[in-house]
Amino acid sequence: MSHLRKSQLLRAVIFVLILSLQILSLQTARAQNVYGTIAGRVTDASGAAVADATVTLINIGTSEKHIMQSSASGEYTFVNVLPGRYRVEGEKGGYKKFVRDPIVVEIESGLRVDIALQVGAQSETVEVTSEAPLLQPETQSLGQVVEGRAVTEAPLNGRNPLALVALVPGVVPQGSPSGGNSSGGNPVGANPFALGDFQVGGGQAGQSSILLDGVATNGAYLNIVTVVPTQDAIQEFKVQTNNLGPEYGRFAGGVINLSTKSGTNSFHGSAYEFLRNKVFDANDFFANRKGLPVPAFTQNQFGANVGGPVIKNKLFFFSGYEGYRLRKGNTITTSVPTALERTGDFSQSGFPIYDPLTSSSCTSGGGICRTQLSFNGNLNVIDPARLDPTAVALLSYFPLPNQPGETNNFVENFSSGGNIDQLNERVDFNLSEKQRLFGGTHVITFCRFLLLPSRTYAPIAAPRTR
Repeated sequence: MSHLRKSQLLRAVIFVLILSLQILSLQTARAQNVYGTIAGRVTDASGAAVADATVTLINIGTSEKHIMQSSASGEYTFVNVLPGRYRVEGEKGGYKKFVRDPIVVEIESGLRVDIALQVGAQSETVEVTSEAPLLQPETQSLGQVVEGRAVTEAPLNGRNPLALVALVPGVVPQGSPSGGNSSGGNPVGANPFALGDFQVGGGQAGQSSILLDGVATNGAYLNIVTVVPTQDAIQEFKVQTNNLGPEYGRFAGGVINLSTKSGTNSFHGSAYEFLRNKVFDANDFFANRKGLPVPAFTQNQFGANVGGPVIKNKLFFFSGYEGYRLRKGNTITTSVPTALERTGDFSQSGFPIYDPLTSSSCTSGGGICRTQLSFNGNLNVIDPARLDPTAVALLSYFPLPNQPGETNNFVENFSSGGNIDQLNERVDFNLSEKQRLFGGTHVITFCRFLLLPSRTYAPIAAPRTR
């Protein structure tokens, strides 16, 4: 077996493994349109239609070809064109070959590329490389595409691509822009409904439709956003604010359609890490006043992605991983029982404690009056024998005060945060000039936690037994 056949076999095995992973993670979903279209008219130098001209659409990255003949009126239309960079070629006997590139097809775009053939030898080529920006007369929806470079290179705290939705006119983000309660921040510790908390086209917040490669990511409960792909897995996305097509429904705002990256005939990859910590942070005013150190803060995002061919011109893959680690220091101020109160002695509390087992008629005003607690002649002291052992055992896990007073007598730093791991996979298979398959899977694991200081919250007393 030749080296080339072995290489193709290895790539085929990798493809089968990735495809198996995708099949295992499939869920029933109704896909919407994620493609673009390219249409136009073939004419000669006089403007007359040229019928039966051969028009070829070529994907510059994957060399995928689609060929069709112009109609009697010179019209041609390529549908279901994935976002990417393309070249259009037009030719017919007796005319010079027409070539135009690059033509950038964006998600849900409708481009018009007219072809003007010039009389001459077919071996000659007329190349068109610079013209006015392409219009989109094939679509009537109002919206804007946020292209790949902006998605990948924009400085985002938490690297949440949905934060870029606010770049589109007609979108108003809600909540705090710092991240915890808005669509612009990281998902660790955030309100789960905050990821879709923006108004689009005058609609209500949280009522927009968010699609990933044409598949809805909104959950049934209050339209919650269930999938937030990593920034490096997104090629581009389009926000449609008004006048949407009939294929959309079940939303009261706008439509955000995200398109994931795919592989090409060249291998491309990257690795990254973004780190923030407390070294340059100032202390909280109240923590500093209580003598507490600067609380911990570490936000670490790291990952890698790679894409390329499995079989050149036919089979492509893109795979990406991202890990997210957040450790955030917080300051808690609360009231805890004092050492005397834990033994039942409330003589220093400043308010009376009454015995629930005593009752007598009040001398004035009617009703029932109870007797103030006392033990060995001391008021507001509970007999230790009457302390409930379960309550005493639970109390042993409460910290002792570290500040003076009966209230707000405990101040301490603690950490909160969480871990997120995300795996993004996509496979594209060009079966023929008229058939194409592509699919992807996004696996996300999420863990949120609250870490309290173990040195403070260790048991401080043994449970009492009867």
